[in-house]
Amino acid sequence: MRTKTFAAAALLAAASLTLTACGSGNDSDKPVAVVSEQAGSDKAATVLDKPFEKPDLVLTDTQGKKYDLRKETEGKPTLIYFGYTHCPDVCPSTMSNIAVAKKQLPKAEQDELRVVFVTTDPDRDKPAELGKWLKGIDPQFIGLTGDFPTIQAGARTLGISIDPPHKDKNGKMVSEHGTQVIAFSPKTDGGYVLYGEDATVDDYTKDLPEIVKGQKP
Repeated sequence: MRTKTFAAAALLAAASLTLTACGSGNDSDKPVAVVSEQAGSDKAATVLDKPFEKPDLVLTDTQGKKYDLRKETEGKPTLIYFGYTHCPDVCPSTMSNIAVAKKQLPKAEQDELRVVFVTTDPDRDKPAELGKWLKGIDPQFIGLTGDFPTIQAGARTLGISIDPPHKDKNGKMVSEHGTQVIAFSPKTDGGYVLYGEDATVDDYTKDLPEIVKGQKP
């Protein structure tokens, strides 16, 4: 697999450069890894030298129940992504890519993997709507919603910037957010691998077998 290694501090410093309005056609949302990318490297997976700590988030799942992210995913291979259901492009394509790749894993590993989608548009993404949207992608995916400041703060600990949803120049409500997927190790619970929106089905298919074991892709 095409792998890069970068300092988490550099990624955090660059996070403010990675916002994108889904469906806007904006190219400014390149993975934060590009800020530090080594010449000639074309790897989708960015292996961090200092893993991120898992966000201390207690939100609401699609059943309307409290979900303690750290407690519920402890010791489990976990992918976390921040996005919203009304996104016409990046969010559904990212989740679909992961879903397709996940199905290539043995059944036991599929059941072990936690894929967590945290909404950046909680006013519209109520539990029922979020659950319906994710069910169409993969019924095992976990959807979380809550108050925006809490979600924003949790994303920030991973170097992912999100802004409150707002209307664009055409009057359409959009959510600007970083488009990174962070993979957490089942061995350490640290977020040690980062993917940008350019990661493909093939990238995830190649990497997930290592990620579920806590290995470097």
